[in-house]
Amino acid sequence: MQFSANLGFLWTGLSLPGAIRAAKTAGFDAVECHWPFETPPEEVKAALEETGLPMLGLNTIRGNPGESGLCALPARQAEARAAIDQAIDYAISIEAQAVHVMAGIAEGPEAHAVFLENLRYARRNCPTGIMLLIEPLNRHDVPGYFLRTTDQAASVLTELDMPGIKLMFDCYHVGRTEGDVVTRLKALAPMLGHIQFAAVPDRGPPDQGELNYRFVFAEIAAMGWSRPLGAEYKPGGATDDSLGWLRSLR
Repeated sequence: MQFSANLGFLWTGLSLPGAIRAAKTAGFDAVECHWPFETPPEEVKAALEETGLPMLGLNTIRGNPGESGLCALPARQAEARAAIDQAIDYAISIEAQAVHVMAGIAEGPEAHAVFLENLRYARRNCPTGIMLLIEPLNRHDVPGYFLRTTDQAASVLTELDMPGIKLMFDCYHVGRTEGDVVTRLKALAPMLGHIQFAAVPDRGPPDQGELNYRFVFAEIAAMGWSRPLGAEYKPGGATDDSLGWLRSLR
């Protein structure tokens, strides 16, 4: 089993290049991030080349304070598409493998239509070697987020029917609102582009909480999944002190 360090939560006291180097030292197989745009891409690429770690993905921007993305917001399409362009350009510069297109706080048929339009725009303007991802977020952490369940996300992907747009399945978010994580993973296997994890319900390291990740990881391996799994958890202190799971669960 391979693991990716999500640098949106891990080693946040370091610069992004420094965090990439820390992930390599800790034994991770890949990295991913949230919003790297304030760091010059050449610095990120240099750290990736130095460590040999692939950058699995990054997010489109959140928008204004309190927002969680722009791409399902009616009347904000110009901003949403600028955010998509920005993320794709940055991903190309650092050779990232995926862009997570963040939907934002919205609901209803108009938001659904706008989200599909913006995803089609993203796919038309994104190189085929870069995957686009959509991700349901749980209602406790992000109330009102447009994508709320894996069923809704699967419906969007089915309606789009476009290659290169996949589901980012976060075991933490699914565990918080839907449960039955392994069954959902198996049912959605053809749509999966990336898998992330954290403890349920506190989003801490995966060797605690109500979800048995030893079992979950074994089931993912049995599915034939070979890409690194994204460690997107909050360490609750120094990141290096939270990494016991990396040795025990690998």
